[in-house]
Amino acid sequence: MSTKIVALFNLKPGISVADYENWARTTDLPVVNGLKSVDGFAVFRSVALLGSGDRPPYQYIEIIDVNDMDLFGSEVADAGMQRVAGEFQAMAADLVFILTDKLG
Repeated sequence: MSTKIVALFNLKPGISVADYENWARTTDLPVVNGLKSVDGFAVFRSVALLGSGDRPPYQYIEIIDVNDMDLFGSEVADAGMQRVAGEFQAMAADLVFILTDKLG
């Protein structure tokens, strides 16, 4: 059974949108999508709250489709993934990770 991990976050003060998005495109997306335990990984920039146009509480949303949580745990413990995770945490503020199960 697959699990989706949803990450919600803002950028830390001093981290530019251009720098983060370049890092996401060149490092985060290719590395995480290369994991055997991941069927898909996408990063989304939030733009507005539907119906109001107000600013969303989070700047970015990541969705990771994990096919094997045990393998995922092993892969993210790898030194290379720990480096990527450290770079991410240096940029991300207000970080929330949500594990999901699909209904039906």
